[in-house]
Amino acid sequence: MERDSELKDRAARVIPGGMYGHMSVLKRMPPEYPQFFERAEGCHLWDVNGNEYIDYMCSYGPMIAGYANPRIRAAADAQRAQMDIANGPAPVIVDLAERLVDQVSHAEWAMFAKNGNDATTICVMCARARSDKPVILVAKGAYHGAQPWANYMSKGTPTDEHQYFQPYEFNNVTSLDEAASKVHGRLAGIIVSAFRHDAGHHQELTDPKFAHRVREICDHEEAALILDDVRAGLRLSLDASWSALGVNPDLSAWGKGIANGEPLAAVLGNELYREAMTKIFVTGSFWYQAAPMAAAIETLDVLNEVNGPQLMERLGQQLRDGLYEQAQRHGHGIIQSGPPQMPTLMFEDDHRAETGIAFCGLAAKEGVYLHPWHNMFLSTAHTEDDIGRTLEATDEAFRKLG
Repeated sequence: MERDSELKDRAARVIPGGMYGHMSVLKRMPPEYPQFFERAEGCHLWDVNGNEYIDYMCSYGPMIAGYANPRIRAAADAQRAQMDIANGPAPVIVDLAERLVDQVSHAEWAMFAKNGNDATTICVMCARARSDKPVILVAKGAYHGAQPWANYMSKGTPTDEHQYFQPYEFNNVTSLDEAASKVHGRLAGIIVSAFRHDAGHHQELTDPKFAHRVREICDHEEAALILDDVRAGLRLSLDASWSALGVNPDLSAWGKGIANGEPLAAVLGNELYREAMTKIFVTGSFWYQAAPMAAAIETLDVLNEVNGPQLMERLGQQLRDGLYEQAQRHGHGIIQSGPPQMPTLMFEDDHRAETGIAFCGLAAKEGVYLHPWHNMFLSTAHTEDDIGRTLEATDEAFRKLG
């Protein structure tokens, strides 16, 4: 990794730790993984050393319809050439809000920001503004962003920051009931993920009984059901991810794939929370950028035309079936969890992910970029040919793993 190593050395001198956040490959990732890339197209990446990979991380989710998708890029570029930011937003902000309200069943209004962090925080503020109550229930281990109220993993956040966030166990109705009972009369909202996708753990699809119980508690307490759809939004459904369970949130947070990599997040809400949203002040210098909004409209068009969630599910299941057959044949115990379009692949009795790290390193040498302990992502740019080539590579990786 000649050029990659050179860039790592340079980065170590000017970037704390050499790289930060979820993009760093320096912690618990295969040593074969490059830190820097120079080109991306479709579902393929090329690192700075010229190696090509079929990618199953999709920039950790934002890429949903293919890197450099020509239609989406053209829409963004056309808007950018006309106007991106100014003293007020472009008309496309209204176009996108109308489009989301039409498409997402619980939504009666929309507003926009930049990151999932922004969207989940706005939802929490809106819930508190309407209820005039402080407490939010949050699942243990769930990730709702790196902002202080949601960040339990790092230094720099006082413990007092979390005093109004009561924990519960996802999919555990008893735990949920107990948490809600402790804060009866002070509950502003319950924030939930589309399903349990905690990093480093096997994923759990949402139990419908749990989802309906969340709705019941929120209705009883006059609290907001907040759906964090930042990671799963538009991959599980063209509607909000809990719509298939027959449960509508009051507020939902969106990001990642909503604009296929253009920087955009959204908050959608129902009529009950419209006035509350007008009572809080949130803004950002770049929140009103027009080009990402144009990209989002085109992204929605692309996903609706091909039924993106269904396509990604079918291809993800092909990959899952192939990996299972290979693992069985080569004598390896694997655990595949989560929805096929957002799969997690882990090895049995591999609590430190050492086998998973070794396997992913071998797959990378064969031209496939996987992840040993985080959920992965399919996109509409993946094809059956990509799945076939991936399985050829993973078959070789299983063989070499011994």
